[in-house]
Amino acid sequence: MRPVLGIESSCDDTAAAVLAADGTILAEAVLSQADHAAFGGVVPEIAARAHLAHLPALVAGVMAQAGLGYGDLSAIAASSGPGLIGGLIVGSGFAKGAAIAHALPYIAVNHLEAHALTARLPVLGLNAEFPYLLLLVSGGHCQCIAVDGVGQHVRLGGTIDDAAGEAFDKVAKLLGLGWPGGPALENLAREGKPTAYRLPRPLLGRDGCDFSFSGLKTAVAQLAATFPPGALRRDVAADIAASFQQAVADVVADRAAHAMAMFTKTRAGARLLVAAGGVAANATLRAGLLAACDRAGFRFAAPPLKYCTDNAVMVAWTGIERLRLGQVDGLDTAPRPRWPLDEMRPMPGAA
Repeated sequence: MRPVLGIESSCDDTAAAVLAADGTILAEAVLSQADHAAFGGVVPEIAARAHLAHLPALVAGVMAQAGLGYGDLSAIAASSGPGLIGGLIVGSGFAKGAAIAHALPYIAVNHLEAHALTARLPVLGLNAEFPYLLLLVSGGHCQCIAVDGVGQHVRLGGTIDDAAGEAFDKVAKLLGLGWPGGPALENLAREGKPTAYRLPRPLLGRDGCDFSFSGLKTAVAQLAATFPPGALRRDVAADIAASFQQAVADVVADRAAHAMAMFTKTRAGARLLVAAGGVAANATLRAGLLAACDRAGFRFAAPPLKYCTDNAVMVAWTGIERLRLGQVDGLDTAPRPRWPLDEMRPMPGAA
């Protein structure tokens, strides 16, 4: 098998990467869009236009960096959902056009599966053999998934309202921090005391492994409203940030512990929890997950930060995993703004 080109454009990051068949990263690039900060969140139309403007040059750059032409590739893979439909159309459309022009197979990648399979990338050395348990925590997703194989996923639980990253961003905004809020809140929380305020732990101890963060976010808003109008004092904001972050970490660790118990009931001997998504980089959350894994007898693994967040390396790698199994897609395969992992049946047009 020759190298595979991967393209990622599901949200506000434009990314491209070329991987060799053994997973060696030959070239990669990510262009993060800064224009959304002024709006306090991603504006879909701005994101799509930026993908359209920058993707051709970005792909040309990684191909040149890898020293390859399209004739040296085995296939082109692109995120085809879930995500913002404008960006998905741009990325998948570019990939399909290149596939037609150079007579290459096209692979429509489920963005969530790309996160799920990142831990299997050989260069990371995480030794993730099927089956394993995935905890996906990001700005748009929060769910526990049994990863049994390529295209074989069972959703054990997920958020019933906000995702964890969404809650971080909204609380950061309440505290007057910039966007994206997750890293800014984590930095501020280092100055605060996680026991300063008693905040709720939604669903803590409940059966199953669903998540809920809306009530916690509301509790923070109500707490902030008890202080005088205007910007909060930095020490107060730091204590609120630390208390909120600890509450999220406690909930995530508890829900992960329940997911591990559910997972082992049907997959005896499998003892690996993989955390992925941008929020998985949070040090407090990782510490809680490590402790939960130790208690459950699980090994904990998480990709480096640059591969936890959206990137094209994971898309190219998923393309390689699927191509090995002979799984390619028709050029009439439409991008999907919603594409749950447990609906990984072939899409219309799949070959």
